Amino acid sequence: MRLSLLLAAGFAVSIFSVANADTTDQKWKTKVLVAKQGDHCADDPNCFNRYHPAIPTVARANPGDQIIIHSRDALDSDLTLDSVANDVLAIDLNLVHPMTGPVYIEGAERGDVLAVTLLDIAPDEYGYTVIVPGFGFLRDIYTEPYVVNWRLNRTHAESDQMPGVKVPYEAFLGSVGVLPGAEEVVIWKAREAALGAAGGAALAPQPVGAMPTAVCGPEGSNKDDCLRTIPPRENGGNMDVQQMQIGTTMLFPCFIDGCGFFVGDVHYAQGDGEVGGTAIETGAVVTVVTEIRKGAGAYITAPQVEGGAQIKKIEPSKFYQTIGLPLKGAGEIPPTHTYIDAKEIGALENLSEDLTLAARHALLQMIEYLKREHGLTAEQAYTLASVAVDLRVGQVVDVPNYIVTAVLNMDVFSD
Repeated sequence: MRLSLLLAAGFAVSIFSVANADTTDQKWKTKVLVAKQGDHCADDPNCFNRYHPAIPTVARANPGDQIIIHSRDALDSDLTLDSVANDVLAIDLNLVHPMTGPVYIEGAERGDVLAVTLLDIAPDEYGYTVIVPGFGFLRDIYTEPYVVNWRLNRTHAESDQMPGVKVPYEAFLGSVGVLPGAEEVVIWKAREAALGAAGGAALAPQPVGAMPTAVCGPEGSNKDDCLRTIPPRENGGNMDVQQMQIGTTMLFPCFIDGCGFFVGDVHYAQGDGEVGGTAIETGAVVTVVTEIRKGAGAYITAPQVEGGAQIKKIEPSKFYQTIGLPLKGAGEIPPTHTYIDAKEIGALENLSEDLTLAARHALLQMIEYLKREHGLTAEQAYTLASVAVDLRVGQVVDVPNYIVTAVLNMDVFSD
């Protein structure tokens, strides 16, 4: 309505000017920034790749503050959009899984629970999925390096190495958690050493490449007690649980005062299982807010998650599913079973109540489907399965054959 008409109609109109009258000028949030410095974790005082309670705090935040963390990719790599398979061989596995932090949460004590709500993940523009020889669920089959380079935005990922595929943006924190206490270091180190002595897959402390060097390096004060950041444990860490999407609240028992909160290893997208060993790996800017639940560590002794509709939003609109049984070839001993009475199980074609073998059976069928129906190479199929196929438990009662299914998100195939 024109001003003259308003005046004629008897409306009182006040005309005044206010400098900078804009909502962007109104601030109320307290923000704590933990930024990356340098090209690699070794250059960055805000980065570490081992766990120990002696690792010094790099920032402090109050509950309710927005904590903004710049995370690094899982391999702390030099990979680019132009990378080729042989570049994977240059990755130093002693350096992998760098974390940003730790952040001291004011008022948090051992025995409390830290509730961490994920507000946002802004991914880098580049991500990768790789096959690392000797690593991954089917490491006995896929023994050569392979890389898919992804162009990322806030809607989907595309790659020249995966034509006709668009993977939806479903970012989450592959690694997130709190530092262990001295007591936990002793317990976890001992149980993993016992597993390794029995022939199981376990990673002993490794000072070479460890950061911070003053605590965990070859001359570090605790070099023999710094735990690797690859395995998840009761403190969280490398859980790779895709349901922990934006809007969910993650609960971690605190083992030290201040909790020692950290973030790393953002996954742009991942299938449940991350079967190839990597998801769509990328760096990101992560925003969280925390709350302390006093004394809740008495009953929350490992990570738990509170969520809502997030779990529905990552479900595919259409899918293809294979059904896995605990079956194998006569004389075959999968690498996951080599340390469990291998002589006894070698001759069997059917194992009892074995979810790992059922998952392998489902995945092998899915790879064959992708090769047959979508024209993918074996490496493309395995890599796509790592980012867009969910391994799900069907049932654990119908002995001897427990069921694991592989569910392919058919939405990734562009029309």
